Amino acid sequence: MADEMGSVITIDNFTTKMSSFDPNRTQNHLYGLVDMGSNGIRFSISDLSPPRSRLLHCVYRERAGISLYDALHESTPDSQPFHFSKNTITQVANTLRRFKGICDSYGVHKDHISVFATEAMRTAKNRDEMLEAIKSASGLTVDILSPGMESLFGAMGARSGFTQVNGLFMDLGGGSVQMTYVDSTVGSGYDVLAAEAAKSMPFGAAKLTAALSAQDTAQTAKIHLRSSMKETFEGLLARFPHLKELAENDEGITIYFCGGGFRGYGSMLMHTDPIQPYPIPAIGGYTVPGHRFIKWREMLHANNYEEAKIYGMSKRRREQFPAIVTVVQSLVEAIPRIKEVIFCSGGNREGVLFMKLPPEIRESNPLPLLPSGTPHQKDEVISSIVASIISALPKGYPATFSTELLTYVAKNIWQSMGDPDDANSAKALHTPISGDLAGLPGMTHQIRAILALTICARWGTVAAPADRKLYENLQSLIGPELSWWCDCIGTVAGFLPTLTPIIPSNEDALGKMVKFETWSGQGLGKKGHKVGIRLKIVLDEDLRRVVRAGELESMFGRVGKGLTLGWKVEAEVEN
Repeated sequence: MADEMGSVITIDNFTTKMSSFDPNRTQNHLYGLVDMGSNGIRFSISDLSPPRSRLLHCVYRERAGISLYDALHESTPDSQPFHFSKNTITQVANTLRRFKGICDSYGVHKDHISVFATEAMRTAKNRDEMLEAIKSASGLTVDILSPGMESLFGAMGARSGFTQVNGLFMDLGGGSVQMTYVDSTVGSGYDVLAAEAAKSMPFGAAKLTAALSAQDTAQTAKIHLRSSMKETFEGLLARFPHLKELAENDEGITIYFCGGGFRGYGSMLMHTDPIQPYPIPAIGGYTVPGHRFIKWREMLHANNYEEAKIYGMSKRRREQFPAIVTVVQSLVEAIPRIKEVIFCSGGNREGVLFMKLPPEIRESNPLPLLPSGTPHQKDEVISSIVASIISALPKGYPATFSTELLTYVAKNIWQSMGDPDDANSAKALHTPISGDLAGLPGMTHQIRAILALTICARWGTVAAPADRKLYENLQSLIGPELSWWCDCIGTVAGFLPTLTPIIPSNEDALGKMVKFETWSGQGLGKKGHKVGIRLKIVLDEDLRRVVRAGELESMFGRVGKGLTLGWKVEAEVEN
């Protein structure tokens, strides 16, 4: 295929064939992407402006319900096998022309618009006719991703949502399913290594649905799928010793899922989750233990007998669900130990953007970049606030409360102090799951719940009646122990504004006002609790005159109220 019509993108040429990201360019950093998948055409515009390039912030997205797979298998008197009809070609060309117009309206530079296609376009016998029509209508060229590149972009798009990853990555689209192993802890080159090891199996949700619908092909398709899945997994085990170690470990392997097919299975798991209503709507970051993931029979039963609308499941996805379950069943048979599965919102588009970034940006932790606080907060002051919070915690507090997570908490302690506490509490509950942080990378559902509950506790109020169920279900999601720590850390954060109603002006100010001493042990708890945490608060002389020990004990006495843990914080002011 000539370059003016687009290119075939491979592992060997993608760094030169696709536009790169330059953080120093003076023009805007908007990038438009079109993913011409087998089940639909998705396009988006993302802002990679520094310093938050790592967040891959999407400013516009849309999906055109054009199934290229169905278009290749139309059954009409004029249709030819594996050919796009004239009507489909016109429809796709007009869709791309519309998107080019949207990009122009946003000011996206033409060099920053990428259109790429996968399995359906690879197999179309008249794809050049389609590509010419798109070029004529919109001026855009279409790059065809090789199976290896589809695996790379799919895996890196899923990987982009997390700080570090180590597990199998799988992508279930309409025409194919990919599998590879990604370990971001090994250093540079892990991405290409994963792409080179990736295998693409021709058992996508749409393709397998068609095969299962015919008696003469159903059993053969199932047999081939099972053997392909087993062979692919065993090939990865032979290639990656660390993966083999994980597979032989009692805990088992973590699997990251992306693609519409697997997200459909995740939506069904969420629909049947023990926590109802499930408190976080986005599928990205939803984590399920292996023992629940493997219950594919229950998921199939829910799809077959649940007549009401299921959140996240379109009519087409429900029609394809038996095929999706068949893929899951084959996966379960191939992998004896599955520790957990994590569903990812990212896909090919996010993978393309992620691979444009320099390695030092790609591998950075996205949590410190989350929008929070005010633009003029000083890093050294925020670091001192984090240090103060940590000094109020005993050794051995959960590692989930990382420095990056506590940095987000610190940035938001003095925000919106002119608003009522109950309003701020409600806002805190929603922001990580459906507000400014929704869809941003770096957070599993557990992290989102922890941020919501911790910032809520900072305001010292429980949820209003309208949000009470959300509050309780977020606690159920992370369990009583982490919920207690959210209360504890949020209460410490809420205590600091009683000392200074405005964020400290320098990194030494807070340390001069207060010092914390903590220890834990047997017999410190009240009301018969055997385990407790004792907190000593040492205030400077001026603050001792206005802060009463009784008030502090009342504030910290609320920690963990209603939870089943036998822990209690005791606060005292040393005079």
